[in-house]
Amino acid sequence: MQYDIASIVQGYAQGYFLMADEDNVLGWYGSRDRTLIPLDERFRYPKSLRRVLNQQRFAVAINRDFQAVVEGCAQRELTWISPELKQIYWDLYQAGWAYSFETWQDDELAGGILGIAINGIFIGESMFYRIPEGSKVAMVKLVERLRERKFVMFDAQMMNPHLERFGAYRVNDEDYQELLDKALQQRCSLI
Repeated sequence: MQYDIASIVQGYAQGYFLMADEDNVLGWYGSRDRTLIPLDERFRYPKSLRRVLNQQRFAVAINRDFQAVVEGCAQRELTWISPELKQIYWDLYQAGWAYSFETWQDDELAGGILGIAINGIFIGESMFYRIPEGSKVAMVKLVERLRERKFVMFDAQMMNPHLERFGAYRVNDEDYQELLDKALQQRCSLI
């Protein structure tokens, strides 16, 4: 796949996302319904996680080790993050579009969320953990950060049971496009 950063950002800004299939062929995908993480009072998390947060076992960082987060997200039995997509994420990172939102325990990467920020939308591409609760704490702290920075939308793309526990919800494509338009008009910065 031939690409340039501007066309990749434009694709995401139109509501598409990149994934590699089982043969590592990269393509653009869309969905009739999208999963959003709420940035309002609907966001929730288990009480057990509240205890972990209160213990302050994890420090939060942005882009401290971007490539380690990409690798962590790609290291699973079934992955849509091909070598080509890793390179695209790196190029997006260097151009200021892609971010890793990380948790650290001492000098060890505990977990992280890989995403792309375009104006008022944060598009979560993937997440992983190496230390239990690492990615969950990253999720809570990322939502706090997005709220502080006045982001309009946190797009998680596809629903799973893990996201449901945080109050994730689905919206149809029409509602998604309306929110996307509003988010793209909002000037925000993650850092």
